[in-house]
Amino acid sequence: MTASFPQMTADLLLTIVSCISFMGLVAFVSWRQTRGRVDTGAGYFLAGRGLGATFIAGSLLLTNLSAEQLIGLNGSAYGYNLSSMGWEVTAAVATVLMAFFFLPKYLAGAFTTLPEFLSARFDEGVRRMTVVLFMLGYGLVTIPSVLYSGSIAVLKLFDVPELLQLDYGTSLMLTIMVIGALGASYAILGGLRAVAVSDTLNGVGLLVVGVSVPWLGLQALGEGSVGAGFNIVLTTETHKLNAIGGPTDPTPFATLFTGMVFANLFYWCTNQYVIQRTLAARSLAEGQKGVLLSGFFKVLVPLLMMIPGVVAYHLYGPELQSIDLAYPQLVRDVLPVYATGFFLAVLLGAVLSSFNSLINSASTLFCIDVYQPFVGRLVSDAEMVRVAKRVGLVMTGFSLLVAPLLQFAAEGLWQVIRIFTGFYNIPMIAIVIIGLFTRQVPAVAAKVVIVFHIIAYGTFQFVLKDLLPVHFLHLYAILFVLEVAMMLAIGFWRPRSEGVAIRHSAKVDLTPWAYAQPCAMTLLSCVVALYVVFSPVGLVGDGSNLFAPVLLGLLALNVLFWFGWHRRLTAGLGAHA
Repeated sequence: MTASFPQMTADLLLTIVSCISFMGLVAFVSWRQTRGRVDTGAGYFLAGRGLGATFIAGSLLLTNLSAEQLIGLNGSAYGYNLSSMGWEVTAAVATVLMAFFFLPKYLAGAFTTLPEFLSARFDEGVRRMTVVLFMLGYGLVTIPSVLYSGSIAVLKLFDVPELLQLDYGTSLMLTIMVIGALGASYAILGGLRAVAVSDTLNGVGLLVVGVSVPWLGLQALGEGSVGAGFNIVLTTETHKLNAIGGPTDPTPFATLFTGMVFANLFYWCTNQYVIQRTLAARSLAEGQKGVLLSGFFKVLVPLLMMIPGVVAYHLYGPELQSIDLAYPQLVRDVLPVYATGFFLAVLLGAVLSSFNSLINSASTLFCIDVYQPFVGRLVSDAEMVRVAKRVGLVMTGFSLLVAPLLQFAAEGLWQVIRIFTGFYNIPMIAIVIIGLFTRQVPAVAAKVVIVFHIIAYGTFQFVLKDLLPVHFLHLYAILFVLEVAMMLAIGFWRPRSEGVAIRHSAKVDLTPWAYAQPCAMTLLSCVVALYVVFSPVGLVGDGSNLFAPVLLGLLALNVLFWFGWHRRLTAGLGAHA
């Protein structure tokens, strides 16, 4: 490094100080909240089954959102339109299904991991196969990709090579190591509670940044007037506001009703590192509140993480060298110097959230589903936590080695992630659904489907891709239907001699949240409303006479539903009294 400290500008110092200050605050609060609470297995893996709705929602949000969304979604809006919001908005539907169908089953059995549930429903063989899939997916692709994409975002936004006078490769390695070390410290030392607390605090910061950047961007576009900037976005180049994706857009609209459904179901209802914070809920009611609240945050994502891309298009035109430069360029141009450190801290927090969640979940999977069954005895809490921390260190070290190699992926990072995730996401959701809602389907059906999917998906991806050019999301849907049909057929041909009933535990209060149903109605209405707004019916083109009636109809439906539900609850309480 050739640059000396005296050469650093006051702006740079301010950025560094403000970044360290916010990250230090997050670390201090997380430490205070976890002190003395991570000595037991339940405390380390599931935060003592004591997470409330706020921490669950905050952790779910930050676990899901990371630097790749900030860069990628805004880049997609800049280069195309808002069609990619389908990945975010339709997730709200999956959160509703999680709250009402999956979460009650998981909490009733007091499970720590998804493979633990599959062991209870099927057998240890299915458990081992799913653990292998999860661990390979996390270790080889998911954790390294989070490190790599987060590091790339930091490099792009803050021009680290120029700042430190280092070449690109060295800067990338250094950034990956710093982010990895910081993330691991939360996950390894503090367990799930530390992850959840830090995620929630960083989530607040992300919302502040998410609102500030489009606001300042609109102000710059309107030459000092947010209203004038907003008017430009609404009246010129309105095709950029279209969320109804065509065949050539990144996310065709038809895919929302095929593979997108199952991709979201896997992520929000069966993916261990996501559902682990819901398994830590102190009650079903708190879990439902947290999951549904995260759904509302997902509905806000397009407004916070795609509109800036549209604003960037109006400011810079189509002249940027890469669509992925849209958000970094906008941030550099509109964000005040005093806020850049806070933004850097939030960006790092979003990256760290996904990383430390994955490390914690990988440690949990190994301890609960590999180590404890392998030793064949009751493992003490102290031993379990000690093993978990060692596994976390090993996974971190392995990820630090793999992450830089992703820059050499010939087809790009997203292609690698997409291809690999496709090997296990669809059979996982198929097996879980069959496991939850049938009793006679045997374990062999789950094993057959796992093997079939790996072979079939690999064949479509690497052998028949050019002969049968099917969008990968449609392929998800096709394979899901085939695999569910296969499991049902095997269950009909060779049913279990005795039906399986999942054990119920008294560890968690299973009383549902009284207002879960009207809240879910409002959430789904928001999804519909958002697609109406960002469509030819709404803000795209000349609009339609149906725009106002549709939105008013949705509003009236929700008012009537909430009013009727409240009256029903009040009447029920009165009758009980």
